[in-house]
Amino acid sequence: MCGTDTRTQFPLAAPEPSGCGCCSTGARTTPPPAAEGSVYSVEGLTCGHCVQTVEKAVASVDGVESATVELVAGGTSRLTVAGTAGADAVRDAVTGAGYSFTPGR
Repeated sequence: MCGTDTRTQFPLAAPEPSGCGCCSTGARTTPPPAAEGSVYSVEGLTCGHCVQTVEKAVASVDGVESATVELVAGGTSRLTVAGTAGADAVRDAVTGAGYSFTPGR
């Protein structure tokens, strides 16, 4: 999903607040503030680049005011979407970006 062929291409170092080896240095190091909106579960995200991909895809949906992902690398991440967009449109954006989507959490 991140453009790497294998997980060993960019070996992970000891856990650091900056994330995995393929994340940019500007990656978010703390969870975003809680936002009001609809909450969804997304699976398949492994790094900050994955987060940016999902946030950008969802933000482009008509009716979305903001999209924020709380990353759980390799687990179920939390996507919070503010605005009037429906779950079907959000799902289409997430799955179109290559990730798994589950309504609600």
